[in-house]
Amino acid sequence: MNREDILIVCALEQETAGKLDDWNIIYTGCGKVNATYELTKEINSVFIPKLVINFGTAGSREIPIHTLVDCTQFIQRDMDKTALGFARGETAFENNIPMILDFSKLYNPLAHQLTCGTGDNFVQDISKETDCDVFDMEAYALAKVCYKTSIDFISYKYITDNVNEKSADDWKENCSKGVEEFKKVLKYHDNF
Repeated sequence: MNREDILIVCALEQETAGKLDDWNIIYTGCGKVNATYELTKEINSVFIPKLVINFGTAGSREIPIHTLVDCTQFIQRDMDKTALGFARGETAFENNIPMILDFSKLYNPLAHQLTCGTGDNFVQDISKETDCDVFDMEAYALAKVCYKTSIDFISYKYITDNVNEKSADDWKENCSKGVEEFKKVLKYHDNF
């Protein structure tokens, strides 16, 4: 596989600092709806990639700030239909789609294979969150589009904050610092 077969998807241009312009890349904007819409529009109108790589920022309880990780399992952490008897994270009345989208069969150079919990809120208090390794706002939505269209998917997240009262300031300070580490990982995918 080479870069012509790969689509990189990021929420914000500031996460890449303009350093990935030689790749097929789209910026979706923040949140699950924007991510779903922009990726679906891209694969329906331009080309169908063999691999979608999500790069972005995330918070984590335990992973140190300034660490690049890979996520291969995805859950919708803000889906809560427990009052109707569904598990937290499970989409109600949806058949044939697992609650946790699992792309861990794909080899990647980092091989952490972490679980990413996606929701439309910026996490600063983990007491109300599902048990995930990292927290973001787009990866589950992107993974679901790929799952439903049979496209391979992986997400690399640069940890910007430790999910606490300082998270917003830490994210602002660290948002564009992970792109150089991500570029090193991209060399693997470009030559695979």
